[in-house]
Amino acid sequence: MSRPAALEKRLGYRFTRSELLEQALSHQGKRLEGNERLEFLGDGVLDCVMAEEVYTRYPSLREGELHRLQESLVREEALAEVARHIGLDETLKPALPFIRPSTLADTMEAIFGAVFLDGGYGAARTTILRVFEPFLERLDPQRLDRDAKSKLQEIVQARFKSVPIYRILRSQGAAHEKVFEVECAVAELKRTAVGSGLSRQRAEQDAARAMLQQIDKA
Repeated sequence: MSRPAALEKRLGYRFTRSELLEQALSHQGKRLEGNERLEFLGDGVLDCVMAEEVYTRYPSLREGELHRLQESLVREEALAEVARHIGLDETLKPALPFIRPSTLADTMEAIFGAVFLDGGYGAARTTILRVFEPFLERLDPQRLDRDAKSKLQEIVQARFKSVPIYRILRSQGAAHEKVFEVECAVAELKRTAVGSGLSRQRAEQDAARAMLQQIDKA
């Protein structure tokens, strides 16, 4: 069985357009047409699926608590864990001997984007919930530690009924080892903070931590 076929089996989804899976597994460093556009699409689909899932599973939780749960499922570390669980790291090894967690997370999102294009939202939702099932089953809202972005958002929502704004200031380095610099802004406080990291998500968390430090000192 070929590596893509084995991956399809673990995903529980068989592609009609196999080129979409091939694109999802490619990178800008290897091909001109990499998986970054699919990653963008998959990120949006994943957010929607997880928002619906936690909303349905936990009818008594409030908005801030639901957001924390969703964030815990879609953050880089969670996606990388899911990717290892389905053997995505083994699939990528021949092309990428050294694989960062951010690469696993990005590729996982690209695969979700590919499933969405190939089979529609229903197929993407079924695939996402299937591979996340073990992680959804052990999710415990009472024991979930808040990450910096979630904590900051709860504070800003409670005080101003708005949310922090994040924007990428710059990214530099090779495609497989980019360093992102992100600005976090809270308009009502007239404050900005900057963070950096090896992925957009980590840079946003770093910026949120910096903003929380400013708020604590104010």
